[in-house]
Amino acid sequence: MSFELDQDGHLVDYTVWNEQVAQELANTLDLQLTPWHFEVLRAVRQFYAQFGHSPATRPLIKFLMKTVSSEINNAVLQEKFNTGLVARHLSRLAGVPKPANCL
Repeated sequence: MSFELDQDGHLVDYTVWNEQVAQELANTLDLQLTPWHFEVLRAVRQFYAQFGHSPATRPLIKFLMKTVSSEINNAVLQEKFNTGLVARHLSRLAGVPKPANCL
């Protein structure tokens, strides 16, 4: 499988994303993606398509609470995605650009 990443590890072309690409990116976090993870990542992609930019953490969590599960919060995302950098890593795994407010 071949796909191009930018200097921050995000896909250069978000349209090449699929579950196999997501899993390859998740391997860098020692993370095995489940159907729940893919539901969250598809919602991140939906946010990007709907609003034209990658979400920061707070808007992302509000969006996920409405579209995926009201049980989602920052701690759940940190635990299930094995990262403290929720918005950045979820955007990366979802194949969309890095959020503007991330370093």
